[in-house]
Amino acid sequence: MMDIHAILKQLPHRYPFLLVDRVLEIETGKRIKALKNVTINEPFFGGHFPKRPVMPGVLMLEALAQVAGLLAFDAMGSAPDENSIYYFAGIDGARFKRPVEPGDQLVMEVTLDRMKAGIFKFKAVARVGEEVACEAELMCTMRNIA
Repeated sequence: MMDIHAILKQLPHRYPFLLVDRVLEIETGKRIKALKNVTINEPFFGGHFPKRPVMPGVLMLEALAQVAGLLAFDAMGSAPDENSIYYFAGIDGARFKRPVEPGDQLVMEVTLDRMKAGIFKFKAVARVGEEVACEAELMCTMRNIA
């Protein structure tokens, strides 16, 4: 398990872009389960959509990528530093099955498929209760920055 303080040590993201509140389970090098509490106070709800607030699909994918990053850093036994950054390298098969609204709890499960030549490939699914909200295959990579 990992609380918000441990997450903040691992991920460079900050408000309003940190989209993981807690890690519920982590199996090093294999899988992770984390959650995002979705509240009406999210900055994107004011414009998406004023009469029927819905979490943007791209932000669900971003939340899944942040969870994947936590799994990757745990697998490598490291955290990103000021000389490196963790980027999306690809998204395949993204599907959105259910809207995510204020008051929902997004439970995200990510499994590491493979790690090769600095590229990580993950299977990711986000659920609200038993219902799948979003699923995708994510590819991410670590890069050094100047």
